[in-house]
Amino acid sequence: MNVEVRPQQAAAGMTKLAIADCDTHPVLPHLSHLDRWLPQRWRDYIATFGMSQRQGHQNGVNPYPKAQPNAARRDAWPPGGAPGTDLDFMRRQYFEPLGVQFAVINPLTPSGQGFANPYLSAAMCRATNEWQAHDLVAKEPRFRASICVPYEDTAASVAEIERLVGRAEFCQVLILGRTGEPLGAKRYRPIFRAAAAAGLPVSVHAFGYGGAPVTSGGWPSYYIEEMTGHAQAAQAQVTSMVVEGLFEELPALKVLMVEAGFAWLPSLAWRLDRNWRVLKQETPHLRMSPSEYIHRNIWLTTQPMEEPEPREQILDVIGWIGWDRLLFATDYPHWDFDDPSQALPVRVDASDRERFFIGNAREVYGFR
Repeated sequence: MNVEVRPQQAAAGMTKLAIADCDTHPVLPHLSHLDRWLPQRWRDYIATFGMSQRQGHQNGVNPYPKAQPNAARRDAWPPGGAPGTDLDFMRRQYFEPLGVQFAVINPLTPSGQGFANPYLSAAMCRATNEWQAHDLVAKEPRFRASICVPYEDTAASVAEIERLVGRAEFCQVLILGRTGEPLGAKRYRPIFRAAAAAGLPVSVHAFGYGGAPVTSGGWPSYYIEEMTGHAQAAQAQVTSMVVEGLFEELPALKVLMVEAGFAWLPSLAWRLDRNWRVLKQETPHLRMSPSEYIHRNIWLTTQPMEEPEPREQILDVIGWIGWDRLLFATDYPHWDFDDPSQALPVRVDASDRERFFIGNAREVYGFR
């Protein structure tokens, strides 16, 4: 939700429970901050040729510019910098007032993910991972980093996961949600195997460009179509991962669908189950119904929080998904930031509230 900007002390007075924010977006202050980990070859390449994305628009890396600068809240701009670049500012506006105990970093552009040049993609992901570890987690222990992988290059992705296995700064593997092929495809399977072997969840975050439009009918005209399309992209990825047997092969794998909402999941599972009962002969590798794999292997973040009218209807949706399957997220510092004091619009018992805001994240990530 695009909350009204209010004095932060008001939010602080209403937030009574420490939270784990499973989707926050610190921003690289300047590309030069990666120079320590980015070889000169790639710095020269970027200066000459730039960083092109795998997307169908001829010009620009963002085909639908957002109305708010940097997609950020108006009050999230620190003096002299862009939102998410000033750690002290984040402590004052975000960590302390909201009671954030754990904050999962999901780096966006220019993380290197989805770049057209696969070698530059791998180099940028590696540099982005080191930036997270050295400039964010080392300076603010409430942060937890994501392993950015160049997911269109399977071998390079596996190598990056294996390079970082055992480093406490990293809590998950990050993939963007619009890939060159659906994530259940065999080409991506080694990435999930490496994550499972490392005991790391895989986070599938909205956005990214795999070269195809977000809709099945072509490129949309407006950003609202792109924004709403996150949910359909997430549905396609869940369907692919379930039907192509990812969770049958890796029963302990945890996959998080991030920043695509969650109310779409029950109806998707119902339809998959209905079709599977008629067409199960096509997929003999599935030993359970699709909804059983979904309940066992899929988690979702809450942002953007669903806001039905009447609002009590959200309890029906969460009742099917399960209070143990939702991880709270703010999307700070973006314009559709969800304030924890307002994000849960209905009364729930104390145990469900605790799981919603922090307990599920402790379970999924092993936060202590």
